[in-house]
Formats: sequence, C-alpha cells, structure tokens
Amino acid sequence: MTTLPPRALNRMAKERRILDSALKVFADQGYSGASMDAIAALAGVSKPTLYQYFGAKEQLFGAIMVEQRDSMLGAFEEPDGLGLVPELWSFAWHYADTVLDPDFLSLARLTIGEAQRFPEIGRAYQAAGPERVLRGMMDYLNTKLAEGLLQFDDAELAAEDLWGLILSAPRNRALHDAANLPSRADLHRFITNGLRVFLKAYSTDPASDLAQLNALAEQGPTRETP
Repeated sequence: MTTLPPRALNRMAKERRILDSALKVFADQGYSGASMDAIAALAGVSKPTLYQYFGAKEQLFGAIMVEQRDSMLGAFEEPDGLGLVPELWSFAWHYADTVLDPDFLSLARLTIGEAQRFPEIGRAYQAAGPERVLRGMMDYLNTKLAEGLLQFDDAELAAEDLWGLILSAPRNRALHDAANLPSRADLHRFITNGLRVFLKAYSTDPASDLAQLNALAEQGPTRETP
C-alpha cells in the first residue's frame, strides 16, 4: 500500500476540516447567509487558505454536493463484483446515511426555503447533487441492462423509481420534522421493501434476485457508514 507524504496527508486533513465545517455553516445559516469568514473560523484555517483550497463559495458548495454524491454512488462506480443485488443494497444504505444526515437535511431544508428568493441556489443544489446522482444511477442501470440483468425502456424513470421506492417516505418525514429520523430498523424495512418492488418490476430473473435480497435482509440493518 502506498503511503502518502506528510504534506499530502496534511492537505487532505485540512480539506476534510473545511468541507465538514462548510456543511455545518451552510446547514445553520443557509447558502446566502453563510460566509467564507465563518467557514474559515470553524475549520481553523485562514481565509486566504480557504480561498486557496476552494476559490469561491459556489465552488465550496459544489464540492460538498459532489462529495455526498460520490459517497452515494461508490457502490455503483466501483462495484465490489458481488452482483446486482448486493450493489443495490449497498447503494441504498449509502444513500440513506447521506441524505438522512442531520446537517445534510438542514441544508436541504434551507435550500428549499431560499429557492424562491434565490433560484440560483436551488439550481446549484440540484445540479451539483441530485442531478449528478441521477446520472450516475442511470449509467449503472444502463450497464446492467446491457448485461441482461435488468429490463426497462427508460433509464431515467427506472432510476427515479429506485430512489423513490427505497427512501422517499422516511426522508420526506425527516425533512418536515427534524425529530422524526427513522431508526435503523425502520430504514431496513423501507429499503428491503423498496428493493423488493424494484426487482419485481425490473429484474430479468426476479426469483433469484429476490432470494439474494431476502438473504441480505435476514442479516439485519447495515451499520451506519462513518
């Protein structure tokens, strides 16, 4: 395994602090209210250093969205080779852990609230986050279509069905009620049922895929990703 030099490790750690701090500031103050001064102070870096890493607030906001997208799409973009059902299972839990993170939920609420006064904020959120996730899901599903594992006429509709089925209900509740976060057991129930419906609709071998899903579900809820 290649060991990175101390300077590179330090840069990665500093970038991690900046991104974590930016998410908290955006979540607390909204996009328009967040300042680079507040983000720099929380991250423990100078303002010039912050601009050196991320040239503008827009770029920093986009970087947060891209990071969340990459976390969700890891199972699709770097599949473990275990097959369709385990990859869908892994995606569903990464998706749940990302979009139900309290800071990320706060950011989504504030973005929605500011979208009418500042439509560019809503567009930036949509373009950097959900739209990129949707494209990544479509690419993955099209690959499985070409492999003969799935059947559908419209990749966009299939992708929308996938993430709608696995989590739309508990996420909508959490968006409107910050104290109403689902438990791991609740997520397990929604994810298992959503994937079951998706496979029944789109799998070319639903009997085998549903058996794999049942085996995964019997192991219980997946632990929260760190």
